[in-house]
Amino acid sequence: MIPAYNEARRLPPTLEKVQRHLADRPHEILVVDDGSEDDTAERARAAGATVLRNELNRGKGYSVRRGMLAAAGDRRLMTDADLSTPIEELDRFMARMDEGYDVVIASRALPDSNVEVRQPWMRESMGRLFNLCVRVLALPGLEDTQCGFKLFTAEAAREAFSAARLDGFSFDVEALFVARRRGRRITEVPVTWRNDEATRVDTFKGAVAFLDLARIRLNDWRGAYEAAPPAREPSL
Repeated sequence: MIPAYNEARRLPPTLEKVQRHLADRPHEILVVDDGSEDDTAERARAAGATVLRNELNRGKGYSVRRGMLAAAGDRRLMTDADLSTPIEELDRFMARMDEGYDVVIASRALPDSNVEVRQPWMRESMGRLFNLCVRVLALPGLEDTQCGFKLFTAEAAREAFSAARLDGFSFDVEALFVARRRGRRITEVPVTWRNDEATRVDTFKGAVAFLDLARIRLNDWRGAYEAAPPAREPSL
């Protein structure tokens, strides 16, 4: 599934690449249009994707949560509209899942990762600091939780995203935190990654993410992640 906000330009070539790579296997491409002001939804449908549309802009976390719960596949991939991690990496993720992992996530921080186009220095430094905080406060042992290419089994997706509640930048930290809390096996895979200069992650959103780590710990302390409610789409 792909969350999208005002992605009428970048989304069609991404969908073409995904369709081409998955052409010989059963699949569904689900796009969640987060209240776009352009013709993102129309262009996604024209490219063969199933589209869910948020009437208002609700945030990437909300959109991913909605898509991962609405998806029908036994294995559910979330990836970004810019396809910074090439769709060809999916084959290696599927192989790791065949080994018994419930969640397989892309990592730019492992020794064998290939970062072909780097982020600006400030954004990369903020990302490293954030990942350090994530390892200390929420997910020890995971080097890179913020790469937007992640594969979940259907069961792990339902557990993680039914209990998750953050709509902002740290939504995937929360989903991984819940998955681990429920005993799901998570592994990282080194990937090729190319920064897209048109990325929509700004410094302010990155700063707010640090506060979200405290919210995750507080939610956990309150028992919010102990038992997930029945799996369903987020309400509009």
